[in-house]
Amino acid sequence: MTNNTWHSTGLDEILLSLNSKQEEGLSLTEVRKRQSIYSNSLEDDKRLSPLIIFINQFTDTMVLVLLGATVISGLIGAMADAITIMAIVVINATLGFIQEYRAERSLEEIKKLASPHAIVLREGRRVKLPASELVPGDIVFLETGDKVPADLRLLESFSLEIDEAILTGESFPVKKNALITIPDRTPLAERINMAFMGTVITRGRARAVIVTTGMNTEVGQIAKMMKETERPLTPLQVRLDQLGKILIVICLVVCTLVSLLGIYRGENIMVMLMAGISLAVAAIPEGLPAIVTVVLALGVQKMARRNAIIRKLPAVETLGCTTVICSDKTGTLTQNQMTVGRLATIDTTMGITGNGYEPRGSFQQEANEINPLSAINIRLIMEVALNCNNAILEKRKDSYQIQGDPTEASLLVMAQKAGMTRLYKRQREIPFDSARKKMSIVVEADGEYLVFCKGALEVLIPSCKQIIKQDQTQPLREEHKEYFYFLQEQWAGEALRILGFAAKKIKPADINLPDDALESGLTLLGICGMSDPPRRGVEKSVAACLNAGITPIMITGDHPVTALAIAKKIGISEGNEVLTGSDLEQLTDQDLYRKSLTTRVFARVAPEHKNRIVEVLKKNKEVVAMTGDGVNDAPALKSADIGIAMGMSGTEVSREASSMTLADDDFSTIVAAIYEGRAIYDNIRKFIRYLLGCNIGEVLVMFLASLLGMPLPLIPIQILWVNLVTDGLPAMALGLEPPEPGIMNRKPRPSSEGIFARRLGWMVLSRGFYISMVTLLVFIIAILYARLNGIDPLPLSRSMAFTTLVAAQLFYVFECRSEKYTAFELGFFRNKFLLIAVFCSICMHLMVLYLPCMQGIFYSVGLNYWQWALILILTGWKFISKLILYLWKRVFAFKWDYAKIKA
Repeated sequence: MTNNTWHSTGLDEILLSLNSKQEEGLSLTEVRKRQSIYSNSLEDDKRLSPLIIFINQFTDTMVLVLLGATVISGLIGAMADAITIMAIVVINATLGFIQEYRAERSLEEIKKLASPHAIVLREGRRVKLPASELVPGDIVFLETGDKVPADLRLLESFSLEIDEAILTGESFPVKKNALITIPDRTPLAERINMAFMGTVITRGRARAVIVTTGMNTEVGQIAKMMKETERPLTPLQVRLDQLGKILIVICLVVCTLVSLLGIYRGENIMVMLMAGISLAVAAIPEGLPAIVTVVLALGVQKMARRNAIIRKLPAVETLGCTTVICSDKTGTLTQNQMTVGRLATIDTTMGITGNGYEPRGSFQQEANEINPLSAINIRLIMEVALNCNNAILEKRKDSYQIQGDPTEASLLVMAQKAGMTRLYKRQREIPFDSARKKMSIVVEADGEYLVFCKGALEVLIPSCKQIIKQDQTQPLREEHKEYFYFLQEQWAGEALRILGFAAKKIKPADINLPDDALESGLTLLGICGMSDPPRRGVEKSVAACLNAGITPIMITGDHPVTALAIAKKIGISEGNEVLTGSDLEQLTDQDLYRKSLTTRVFARVAPEHKNRIVEVLKKNKEVVAMTGDGVNDAPALKSADIGIAMGMSGTEVSREASSMTLADDDFSTIVAAIYEGRAIYDNIRKFIRYLLGCNIGEVLVMFLASLLGMPLPLIPIQILWVNLVTDGLPAMALGLEPPEPGIMNRKPRPSSEGIFARRLGWMVLSRGFYISMVTLLVFIIAILYARLNGIDPLPLSRSMAFTTLVAAQLFYVFECRSEKYTAFELGFFRNKFLLIAVFCSICMHLMVLYLPCMQGIFYSVGLNYWQWALILILTGWKFISKLILYLWKRVFAFKWDYAKIKA
């Protein structure tokens, strides 16, 4: 069959042609066979090969100029210089390749983590799989908010509507019907028994079979969906790129002046040109954006290991600025493992024993076990709980696992505890959504047609006209309503979530009535109370937020008293005030902003209210993180500075709208991500501080020496070597610095904060100036010493200046580990990568000084003890003084815990 005939073919014929079974799906053996033939991925832009990435390292303008200078050196006979410079260029290119390749691989892994998933039937069991693993013949289950993973022929549909705007341009969702076949030539927009890849379920649910995948789908054929676009730079990378361009202009001007001044004084023209080019290559921080990419990518992978999957890199930067977290309650602040513990009808209340999803427990009244099915209203409640339900409960090994909504799973368990196992044939379904707050189905039971309905009590009661009391149906009176509302308030105060049940009998002809008519005139049966305890560790996470200057706000559709009870328990609220959706509508924006930060608990809130809360907070300069899981949450997620989708319970629509996905739906994961986000931004500042400080020092050494009419302190090869030894590995190692102690004890940084805020610019300039002054001082001392002793001054003085520049930068890298603590307070051995990088740099420099073969290339000489002492004292006095002070406070002041900085 072709793409154009599935809609006109009967279901039995389709399943037969695909060799698939509606109730079992495909076997794993058949799946593996088909995966070798079919792909469910759209063709992506080809990723650069490692060879191309490596070659691209030589396309930088300054590197090309340096290669040209190398060729000229070879032509004039300076082969040693040419070979050495070429080797340094290759080593630099290798380091750049490693950075870029690692970042590319890291980002590819992150994309895999964030890929769409689908619920599929394999060998009779429902499993959640990446959409890329699906094959033709797979049976797929679709719910509201899901993104369709391939082109599907619908097998069953319940009030199904799909947004197909990406294919047809139609702005309204299309109503679907699985039970009809339509003519061959029906236009795409009218194929109401099909669902197409990339479209979105806006209402209802369905079961369907995959008929085409990947590039064979409608979307694949027109190449409209899932094509990877060029990855944009993050705002920080853009700022650094702009900074780099400014620095390039400054460096080129300075380097040109150095060359011209040297030529003016009579220095060799070729030497001065090479010196200018080498200094430009060393001074321009062209690696800054690359290092930022690597650090961001590695940080994102680290977050992923903590269940926070970053979908958009700018979110990493924004996390450090977050001032407000708006979080849902169920499943994020709580465990989302519901257990029904109370049941009430108009006649009686009872407790239900048992925990979790194991269907073992009893119904007790005044400590006596009772048979719940002996009363008509309780029996009907159990029938509603069992049938008006889309969850699945499975026993796997020694535990019970659920698929579907935890609230529905708890009702399933309650019905099974009562001994109710009979499922009726479902004729129609009106799905639950967050605006309606109820769900209804029509079933056929022994020739009768019944409407079963469950939902929030305040939504359900207005739809009811009767009540069952003492096994008799009576009109629903005000005292009955007040009784249930009273119970709801009482149970909600104990952090129980309340759900109501109702039913009615209808005629067969009434099955297709409008939704409102079908759900009116119901008979109220009773209510249940279910508990969902707070997640482990959420109290500490809430406390950490408050300590870090971040305001946690609970926004839930649950009952106000239940919401307040949980909020108090976990520390979000200390008062007794709750704002409901109706309260919110009466508030001005300014009052809403003020109450958001003081009350911090919203209940019975609709999705549109969430969006208003976000907009009001942002309007008042707050940086907002917002959680969401449903289709209707998408506007708020997009509007928030950081939209956070639920990975377990969330829809594909909410994930697409978000910047971050929680793999475990846990509030504590948000706090952990903020912790990591702050650490990443700190590390970016650290290597900016280091790279720019070192580069300014190198430029000033050469510029001031030329300005003062002195010989060049460094020759071109030495300049390039300094750049290789000090700018590469140590800078990368700073990007891997563990988070500083107390990182969550400080207020969020302003989102408008510049790169050089908090005196970073001054620290960079002052250190660059100090490095240049110390290097020139050692250079002058070495010249004077050589002349006093009648030896050639340049080899010794340049070797000492060369060594001073390297030593000053390697000492400086330890100072850049923190803007607040010394390296010893942090723990000198805490960043092992930095120690390894510095050790490698030292070994490389000692080779240049003491190996005869290297001395001839770099025009260097070995240094004696006093020369080393002079260099180390001048470059490392600050490092040594901090070590002495640290030891003094620990040993002589008897402060043994001095090094133990509180996190």
